Formats: sequence, C-alpha cells, structure tokens
Amino acid sequence: MLKVIDTEKLPIKMWLNDIEDGAMKQALNLANLPFAFSHIALMPDAHEGFGMPIGGVLATKNVVIPNAVGVDIGCGMCAVKTSLTDISKTQLLQIMELIRQQIPLGFEHHKKPQSEDLMPHAEDLDKMKIVKHEYNSALKQLGTLGGGNHFIEIQKDQNQHIWIMVHSGSRNIGLKVAEHYNNIAKKLNELYFSKVEKKQDLAFLPLTTDEAYNYIQEMKYCVNFALANRKLMMEQIMNCFVNVLPVKYFEPMINIAHNYANFENHFGENVIVHRKGATSARSNEIGIIPGSMGTKSYIVEGLGNPQSFNSCSHGAGRRLGRKQAIRELDLTEEIKKMEEQDIIHGVRAKSHLEEAPGAYKNIDTVMENQKDLVKIIVELKPLAVIKG
Repeated sequence: MLKVIDTEKLPIKMWLNDIEDGAMKQALNLANLPFAFSHIALMPDAHEGFGMPIGGVLATKNVVIPNAVGVDIGCGMCAVKTSLTDISKTQLLQIMELIRQQIPLGFEHHKKPQSEDLMPHAEDLDKMKIVKHEYNSALKQLGTLGGGNHFIEIQKDQNQHIWIMVHSGSRNIGLKVAEHYNNIAKKLNELYFSKVEKKQDLAFLPLTTDEAYNYIQEMKYCVNFALANRKLMMEQIMNCFVNVLPVKYFEPMINIAHNYANFENHFGENVIVHRKGATSARSNEIGIIPGSMGTKSYIVEGLGNPQSFNSCSHGAGRRLGRKQAIRELDLTEEIKKMEEQDIIHGVRAKSHLEEAPGAYKNIDTVMENQKDLVKIIVELKPLAVIKG
C-alpha cells in the first residue's frame, strides 16, 4: 500500500500515487456511503469508471450496488499453457487467420445458436427475467470476443513455452442485466429518498428486497456465462493451434473474473465485496494480470492481503481515455513500439489508438506497486494479438 486518505467517513487505501481527479472524486463518494464497510481499496490500475473507479474494491453491509459491478458482468481473463516451445511468424499468422474464421469479433456473433449444453445451468432460469429474455440471443453470442479492450493473445513465457490468453465478458446479456437492475435501484432510491445522491451513479438495492435477490441471481448467471464464453473460445483457439502445429498437450485453463459482487467475510464481518476491474487474490490463488498489447502480462499467485480485501489489479489500467488516446497518441510511434518487439498486431488506423500500448499505464510500475498483493510466477511476452 502506498498511501491512505483519511479525510472521509472511511479511509481510502491506495496502491498507486497517480490517480486522475475523476477517479479520486468517485473514491471519495464511495468512502462516504452509509453502508460502506471498513475502507475503500484502490488497486494500482485504478482509473475513472461509471459511478465507481475501475480498479476499485468496495465492501458493503446489507446492500448490493449494480454500478459497482458494472455493465460487463463477469468479464475476466483465461490463460492456457501449451507444450510448444517454438512457433514461427508464418505459423502465428496461420493460427490468427483460423481464429478470425472461428471466433466473431467486436459486435459480430455466430449466425447459428451454439449448443445449449454449453450454457450455464440454472434450475430457476424461468425466474430470471432478463436472462430468460436474452437467452436465445446469448446462444449466438456464446464463444464471441466482443469489442473494446477484449483480446486474444498468443504469448511466450520466460522458459519459451507458448501460451494462449483471452480477455472477454458476458456480452449483451450482462449489459442488459446491469442496466435493468441499475434502473430499478435508481427508481427505488428516489422513491425512498435515498441519502446517496443520484449524480453519484451508485444506486443500491437493499438485500432484504426481491430486487436485490433477483439481481444477485442474474449477476451470478452472467458471471457463469462469461466463463462459458471464454471456455468455448479457448477450445476453438486450441483447435486452431492443432490444425497448424503438433501440440502434445494443453495445461488446464486458468480463469479469473474481475467484475462481480461476492458474499465474503472480512475483518470478522459478512459483507458483499464489489470488485470492479479488480481480481481476487486470496492466499495461493492463481490469477492473471495482463499488460497492454505491447507489454508483458503475468500469471500471479495471490498473497491474501486483508487490506485489499484479498484483491489485486485486473491489468495495467488506462492512462488515457479512449478519445484522449486517439487525440494524443502518435500512430506511427505506437506501431513502431510493437514492430520493434516483432509483435503481430492489428493497429492500422488512428481509431485503433484507443487500445494502443501508450493508452495504458506502465505495467512494471503497476506490478511493483502491488508486491504486497501478488507474487509473479510467470512472465509472458506478446507474440500476436487480436483485438475485438
């Protein structure tokens, strides 16, 4: 931990020094919530989000806050180590072409529904109003990457082993669940004259309400859908590898989510921990912290630091907003950074700069700032990147 701000109702414990004004204001709002518990934790990748900083961890008593989870419920990372220790540029390009043929990117989805056997099981699916409404559409979105900062990356570790990493979430089903229950929370808070100001975008649902119960059930389904989405993509990517190279084995998939709320016990109290752009880092838990498409990523082991509510960063974190990155970054310079490292990438136009390496914080600094949260066990260098 680098600093503590103790001017508010609750302390704000920070694992970074450089935080933008907007994210700091949001953290101050969190620290004064009447139901916030113990303290607010800001991970080293923290930056401004909607209502709550991305890279923030908030524990609450007796309420759940949809906007403290966000719209891409269950978004997360998965990674698989392969038996391969050598891969040529030609082979990388062949694999990337096959991946693009198999996995829809951006707003695209499958033309035909995927098997229902791949969807998360839920005994009370009929009671999940939004999930049920979106179910048929979700069948076509299962196994699709999505846009924004979602990616598929082929990497090499320090022992030359080739890895596959995927970053994706719950697609439209998570968005619809998040929006629906956030709107309900706003209406209820207004009806009962909530002390939480509307402009803070932190409308909450008391756990005693049916609305909170329903949100939690649908949120959990979206977390499981996001995992099913990543698993299907990973299986398809592994098949692409096998079609090009003689892969002897793939190790079991590592998975970690970073947008969800979870019932946990901290400092002797049962609370709901909201992780928005933050990942669980319990003692000995294996996690994934990606950099940008031009920097290293890491497989880590959690240290179980109670001060972060057993959490760590979910990545490098944005240094520049999307529009700001397009305005300020130099396209030629960003391409040069990756080509000097011989990374196969898709940055071709000014609009692509929103996901360029220069838009993100220095991953080395981020990792240094959370040495008390995680231990690095694998370093991964990017070889080829597909962005949503």
